[in-house]
Amino acid sequence: MRFMILAKASKASEAGQMPSERLLAEMGQYNEELMKAGVLRAGEIRQVFEAGDFGAEFTPELREAEARMREKIARGRN
Repeated sequence: MRFMILAKASKASEAGQMPSERLLAEMGQYNEELMKAGVLRAGEIRQVFEAGDFGAEFTPELREAEARMREKIARGRN
């Protein structure tokens, strides 16, 4: 079974407002839990934004956590 998650645009996203550090951390934590449970097989997104577009809220720690998760997912597919 496969799932696709779509996030609708909001007034904030349409205005170019980036998510907070807290929201980015919570999303990363949720994805990490899905990966550990073995149900997250891929985490691709349509690359509309570059990492730098998220500003200071996308901290070096969050960037590292995302990179580690992407590596683990990629290894699981091979």
